[in-house]
Amino acid sequence: MKLIVGLGNPGKQYEKTRHNVGYMVIDTYLKQMGEKPKLDMRFESEIHQALIHQEKVIFLKPVTYMNLSGQAIQKVISYFDIDLKDVLVFVDDVNLETGRLRLRLFGGHGGHNGLRNINDVLGTNRFKRVRIGVDNNPSIPLDRYVLGQLSKDDVIAVDIAVTRCLDMINDFISGKPFTDMMTTYNTQT
Repeated sequence: MKLIVGLGNPGKQYEKTRHNVGYMVIDTYLKQMGEKPKLDMRFESEIHQALIHQEKVIFLKPVTYMNLSGQAIQKVISYFDIDLKDVLVFVDDVNLETGRLRLRLFGGHGGHNGLRNINDVLGTNRFKRVRIGVDNNPSIPLDRYVLGQLSKDDVIAVDIAVTRCLDMINDFISGKPFTDMMTTYNTQT
């Protein structure tokens, strides 16, 4: 079973913000399937289960707010007995230019509170993640910046990145080696 997680914050006011690009990936993938995740408070998440390429897949959007994302992920991993090698997390990154993608087998949180909480709750940083660039503006406090709306140009770049993420999801589900995915997607501009 695969677990595909998009990090973000619940609520209309956060929908088009930089911090919600992980949610955008999940929503776009499911929309292509004609599906929507359903709120399930047992898992503190919006969740959808599917069978894709003969693989059971859970799509997850924690509704714990970004800083407590690990709680929801841990509940799903425990309940469904999912191996960490089968977890893929999509997250925003202010250290990458808008729309740039970076796949990592594991790693630190890089100052991202959602990743920090996942690392803390799971007790490891050994899970796959895709960092989606949202750039940074040092003249705006970081918390205000990531919770700010994407500009029109940024929306275009993020939409292109999200479309590439859909291909990644299919590759991940079909069992393509993650190192091969890194070679493919980390070299694209």
